[in-house]
Amino acid sequence: MTARENINEYFNGRPFMVLCALALMAITVMSVAMGVKPAGTSGTGLLFSLDGPLMGSGPLSAAVNLLCLLATGGVMLALNKVFSYVRAVTHLFVSAFFLLQLANPAGLVAFNAGTLLSLVTAIATMPLFAAYQDRHSQRSIFLIFALVTAGSMFNYGFLALMPAFVLGFLNMGVLNVKGVLAMLFGIITPFWIVLGLGIASPSDFVVPHLHGIWHRPADAASTLLLVLTVLTSMLGLVLAVGNLFTIINYRVQTRVYNAFFVFVLIVLLVALIIDYANVAVYLPLLNLMVAVQVAHAHTLQATNGYRYIFILLLVAACLAAAITRILMP
Repeated sequence: MTARENINEYFNGRPFMVLCALALMAITVMSVAMGVKPAGTSGTGLLFSLDGPLMGSGPLSAAVNLLCLLATGGVMLALNKVFSYVRAVTHLFVSAFFLLQLANPAGLVAFNAGTLLSLVTAIATMPLFAAYQDRHSQRSIFLIFALVTAGSMFNYGFLALMPAFVLGFLNMGVLNVKGVLAMLFGIITPFWIVLGLGIASPSDFVVPHLHGIWHRPADAASTLLLVLTVLTSMLGLVLAVGNLFTIINYRVQTRVYNAFFVFVLIVLLVALIIDYANVAVYLPLLNLMVAVQVAHAHTLQATNGYRYIFILLLVAACLAAAITRILMP
């Protein structure tokens, strides 16, 4: 095995993933120590309002956020072990997720809705994939839509998952009449429980006020976040299109699995354009979807011995963005 092949295999392996996890921890500690402020969100759910982080800010909140990010990576590893959506043996989709996350220190200093959204999506993807061509998967459909609906009560950003999971279940071939009824009951039940127990009333319903990307703040930190978001979106879109030409030749089941990740990516790109004020909620999940495309791109180009250069550039860009934001007043 040549030196280039050894480097490429290193980026696929567990040691690089552990190194990226350690880097994520280090950037989190530095961000908290340097007083980086949590990224702002609209903080509005359909019934309840959360102003800023879910647990306040501070070391404990940052630690919980870090654990949830690591758990998201673990769930994605388990998901690939069971369903092999990336057919090669690789940990790069987790490594890339950690790298993309550390590029935005404001999303690391407190437990936030964006981290929760990415974790919920990773967990919900397991029963979605397990439902492939299973006409008796109504329980999974009900649970996923009930979970997403419950999340939307606290932050409407969870609503972005609705069309993605509808398309996902349609593509799995299970959204028949019973499946549609299960979906509707999953959406209705959380509201039924909350309103029935008197926890909230119909007057508490809030219609989300969307603010497009053209309404963003003009300060330095917001500009850096915009650049990071645009570059990440472009990277995900370009890689998804490039990977498509190879993935389309996979067996149907693997194509269906990967189509769901593309559905989520497209929904997030639309959400970021029309609701950029909630970018802090969408960005972690965007990072997760782009990380899957990074892993595909690296493993599908197995004959290109120089593909490690792309990973080195990604590492350098993410670290540069993180350091710039930490040092920013």
